[in-house]
Amino acid sequence: MLRLSTITLLLLPWIPAFLCKVTTEEEFTVLEGGSLTIPCHYEPQYVSYVKYWCQGRTKEFCTMLARTDDHRLITTADQKVNIFDDPVQLVLTVTMNDMKEGESGWYMCGVEIGGMWNADDTTFTHIKVIHGMLAVNSRMSGEEGSSVTIECLYSERYRESEKKWCRSGDWRTCLSTGSDGSYDDSSMAIRDDRTGAFTITFKNLQIQDTAWYWCSAGQQKISVHLLVTPQPTTIAPVTSQSFQNLLPAKPITRESWGSHSPMLVSVLVCSSIIFLAIVALLALKFWKLNKSERVPREVEEMKAEFSGYSKDAGEFQNAAVLFLNKDSQDVYMY
Repeated sequence: MLRLSTITLLLLPWIPAFLCKVTTEEEFTVLEGGSLTIPCHYEPQYVSYVKYWCQGRTKEFCTMLARTDDHRLITTADQKVNIFDDPVQLVLTVTMNDMKEGESGWYMCGVEIGGMWNADDTTFTHIKVIHGMLAVNSRMSGEEGSSVTIECLYSERYRESEKKWCRSGDWRTCLSTGSDGSYDDSSMAIRDDRTGAFTITFKNLQIQDTAWYWCSAGQQKISVHLLVTPQPTTIAPVTSQSFQNLLPAKPITRESWGSHSPMLVSVLVCSSIIFLAIVALLALKFWKLNKSERVPREVEEMKAEFSGYSKDAGEFQNAAVLFLNKDSQDVYMY
């Protein structure tokens, strides 16, 4: 039990470091000659504590750059390092100006707890200072017919270099800034502020503008993709005002119905005549078909009646006329 109490007492100074964290981003990238702002967030328990910013990975080997309790520091725009503690937002803001490539490395944002047995609450970030170019947004999009502005950043050593904007894969499309650092036509404008950034503005986007582009300064260049989306098609809602220009429907009255009655009578008469003609044609065709079937049947019956007189067939050779009486079924010769 005594040993457990001793361990607890030894760890007690470290408990705030686990419960009350200081946080920031893991890495920052900035162009040489530019400025960088780093926010360090802390818990409410640390509002009244001293905060600091130093270069290094451990406090023992960390080069102190700024402290909130160092009243000799005067926050000015041309100062190398500025820090500002905002207890309302619970954030310590660190600004580093005119960054050089040799200043790349690890930096520490810390809250000083104080005392020999008390560890400071700290967080680390890695700053990378590069020379060359960066695009604020490497992928841009805009609606057809609208405008869009692309911003490209360059390091200090390219301040006086010529800036270009080209469609990827086609050098003939390159547009460059003149001696005054600008280019302007009906569809595009380029502006170089000579302080580390130049902008490219498409004034009237077209679908065919969708492509990969690159902006360059000197020998450095960075790719940017532009996507142009078609304008959305909208259908106007149907309202009562939509029918104001339409003529009102004419009501059906006895007079309007009577004006059309002769035409209706003519249609009915013609339809009746055509129907009767079709019926008559069908009846005539059926009668002819029935008659053609009945005549061969009577001929067969006659052949059957004369089959019994085949022996006296020679007597009929001198007969001038042969009459057949259907009622008596007798044969007469003259």
